[in-house]
Amino acid sequence: MEHFNLLVFLAVTLAAAWQTATPIIYAAVGEIFTERAGVLNIGIEGTMLIGAFVGFATTDLTGSLALGFTAAIAAGMLTGLLFACFTVTIKANQVVVGVALNLLGLGLTSFLFRTYFVHTGSGVPNMPAVHIPILSGLPFFGVALFQQNIIVYLSLAVAFLARFVLFSTSFGLTLRATGDHPEAVAITGRSVVLYRYGAIMIGSSLAALGGAFLTLADVNQFVEGMTDGRGFIALAVVVFSRWSPVGAFFVSLIFGLFYALQLELQAQPSLGIPYQALQAMPYILTILALVFVHNKQDAPRTLGVPYNKA
Repeated sequence: MEHFNLLVFLAVTLAAAWQTATPIIYAAVGEIFTERAGVLNIGIEGTMLIGAFVGFATTDLTGSLALGFTAAIAAGMLTGLLFACFTVTIKANQVVVGVALNLLGLGLTSFLFRTYFVHTGSGVPNMPAVHIPILSGLPFFGVALFQQNIIVYLSLAVAFLARFVLFSTSFGLTLRATGDHPEAVAITGRSVVLYRYGAIMIGSSLAALGGAFLTLADVNQFVEGMTDGRGFIALAVVVFSRWSPVGAFFVSLIFGLFYALQLELQAQPSLGIPYQALQAMPYILTILALVFVHNKQDAPRTLGVPYNKA
């Protein structure tokens, strides 16, 4: 039987937790912007896939990680523009459009990957870790917290910046009012439509960035359906965190911990835990979160309701 070193296991799991939580953090914070404006976008999964593929394809063609992330963000904004066109301008059912976006993301990225990349076997350079001086040398926590790549570190900054924008700026106040009292926003002369377009595009660009993280800063390859339900988990994180960006960061870490835990436990066959049970852990946590968190007091009042100008 293999020797099980608990301290090493905990250190490796903690180090992986933040990294595995990062795409969920970006997607959840982005969705908070969208929902705070009164729009429900369940197409995060498809947007993340599009960002993952565009980031991978751009980096494979140019050799530049920076261009890959930039292209992924641009693709996310275009995807958000498409979603906004149908849900805000045409006023189509937001859930139906979101489902269609998920199907589009899965089908389009699979088709393009099989057409242009599946026979090449090519990978892209992985983003290197940034070792923070002194702190990265700390026992146990040094590897876990201070030897990550720059996109992981930025996820913390994005969460706190999103909180500042939403709750400490005029733009954020108006955006939140757009989700709670759109008529009041219209009375002040501001455009509800433009604010909802902006919120959707911000949310979609962050979701696409989270998808690009998977291909450019986690693994160095695109795999069909590689988001593996992270977009839907991000939706649960938004509700569980009560539409708070900083709350979404820490809730995402819990999901990331379960992702990392099941991966590390699968590498410990001596424990005798069936791998199927381990793989189900993050999704069981998602279901439990949605079952037990049903207080909608903090939800935007007009979430999912199209705005009809009087």
